[in-house]
Amino acid sequence: MEYSLIGAANTDALWELQKLYKREIGEDTPSDDAKSRLKAAIEAKSILFFGVWDGEVLAGCCSITVGFSTFDYAKSGVFEDFYIRPKYRHMGIARALVRFACAASGVSTLTVGCASCDVDMYKALGFSIEIGSLLAFE
Repeated sequence: MEYSLIGAANTDALWELQKLYKREIGEDTPSDDAKSRLKAAIEAKSILFFGVWDGEVLAGCCSITVGFSTFDYAKSGVFEDFYIRPKYRHMGIARALVRFACAASGVSTLTVGCASCDVDMYKALGFSIEIGSLLAFE
C-alpha cells in the first residue's frame, strides 16, 4: 500500500470514491459541476486529499481542510471525506491513513465532526478528545 497526497491529476480516481461514499451513506450522487468545483479546490489547495493506493486502485481517502486554531496557536485541520473501500476495511489501513494525513498536512491538531453512530469508529482511529457538540450554521 502506498499513502500519498492526491493531486488534481487523480481527481477521476478520487471522484469514484466520493460517489461510492455518497451511495453508501444514502446521499445523492454529486453532479459533474460538483466534480469541477472539487478539482478547482484541490488545485487551489483549499482542501488536501490523502489516499492509500493498492497499485492503480485508490483503496481509501480522507481530506483535511487547514486553518488556524487558538487552541495552540498553530495550524489546525478539519478531517472529512473519510472512506475506505469495503474490501480494504479491517486491515489497519484506516489508522495508517489518518496518521499519514495528519503528519503530511503539517497540522498540530485535527478535529472531526461525525454522526453519533460513527463516534466509536473515530475514537478507534485516534480521535479521543471530546470537545462539546458540533453545530452547523444554516
